[in-house]
Amino acid sequence: MPRRTPSDGPAAGTAAADGDLFPGSAGDEAPLAERLRPRTLDEVIGQSHLLGPGKPLRVAFESGRPHSMIFWGPPGVGKTTLARLMADAFDAQFIAISAVLGGVKEIREAVSAAQLARERGRRTILFVDEVHRFNKAQQDAFLPHVESGLFTFIGATTENPSFEVNGALLSRARVYVLEPLSAAELGALLERALEHDASRAGAGAGAAGAVAATGPGAIGFDAAARERLIGWADGDARRLLNAIEIVADAARAAGRETVDGAFLEDALSQNLRRFDKGGEAFYDQISALHKSVRGSDPDAALYWLARMIDGGADPRYLARRIVRMANEDVGLADPRALALALDAAEVYERLGSPEGELALAQAVVYLACAAKSNAVYVAWNRVRAFVQEHGSAPVPMHLRNAPTRLMKGLGYGKGYRYAHDEEAGHAAGERYFPDGVKPAPFYEPVDRGLEAKIREKLAWLRARDAAATDTEPRE
Repeated sequence: MPRRTPSDGPAAGTAAADGDLFPGSAGDEAPLAERLRPRTLDEVIGQSHLLGPGKPLRVAFESGRPHSMIFWGPPGVGKTTLARLMADAFDAQFIAISAVLGGVKEIREAVSAAQLARERGRRTILFVDEVHRFNKAQQDAFLPHVESGLFTFIGATTENPSFEVNGALLSRARVYVLEPLSAAELGALLERALEHDASRAGAGAGAAGAVAATGPGAIGFDAAARERLIGWADGDARRLLNAIEIVADAARAAGRETVDGAFLEDALSQNLRRFDKGGEAFYDQISALHKSVRGSDPDAALYWLARMIDGGADPRYLARRIVRMANEDVGLADPRALALALDAAEVYERLGSPEGELALAQAVVYLACAAKSNAVYVAWNRVRAFVQEHGSAPVPMHLRNAPTRLMKGLGYGKGYRYAHDEEAGHAAGERYFPDGVKPAPFYEPVDRGLEAKIREKLAWLRARDAAATDTEPRE
């Protein structure tokens, strides 16, 4: 094993060789997730897209030259483990900082420790967990030391680093995207956990009922319990291992020898679906909701709405997103959608949960079933880009207001045609753009819902304009 200083903490997985899988006394200080932490790269379960032969992270381990990196992924997928293994691979001092608990003081202490290690001829791996929690100034504090090579920086984040990590720091680190563990990978981890302690107890661990010694008795997990454990973990290895300990302790206290699906749910006694309120999973699910509405699938839209509320999302945030959907994806194809979305938000404010959630569900179903148009959304983006490109052309004189005699004398408002006095309430051929500015139409309504009528009306108006100016219509 590589050398480690006392400040490095225990080598990854060294406790796995001692003690029971399910501690029966307070003397077993390390949780199962820590005691089973992999000691070598080959023991890591999951992330084969990064750790397989010839894959980027394995190549980094085998290169002999560590580089700064950021691990981006949901909780419990091995970010801390990989950082520790990197330190082992390069016989480097491992220093860990939590951005949730640490600050400038911890950064300075880490720099001092790295300087001492360099004087002894040893590298340092500085691991910053939840790096997105550090503000810009704190993140900037790492830059000179990364550039000087004082330490190799490894950051871990559940947030998209493009938005949460300073560009200067991000440009000096390679981003590796870690994925949730699959059901098969979680199953392999479950077997490893059970077989580890079964071998300590001298008991077999067959496919039909692996057992784990838990003090006076042995706890078995039936097929239904295993399946539900894996589903409950939802891709999170740490969550799985912690759940095994919780359930085994509960089974032992209840005098049970076997854990079935019903007992497992009672023992865990909490939500069976993970919802990351502030992480990438949050944005994935809101994206799925929005796209289900856009795709006119009310069942899928209801499903994602329920998933998010069930997982703890703020219904007020969902209400705001529903209003946005009405604006962006329904638009003038059905103007009632925006009013209904705003009403749903107001109903929730009055009733709260759970009654107010029905109003949000009603709005989601209506939006999913409504005619769709993003024509105004597209037009707004087009006109903003056009204005930025063409600058500030002066307002034509005939469109300027003339509240004073001087302004009237200068020609302000001269020649303006009052539309209400014109045939059909339309001043055919009148110019409303600045002189010399003749863009193509920004707003092009679709042939769906109310916008189909708007499309007809605009075509008629443009034809009148063309006839009045002896030009072709712009369509």
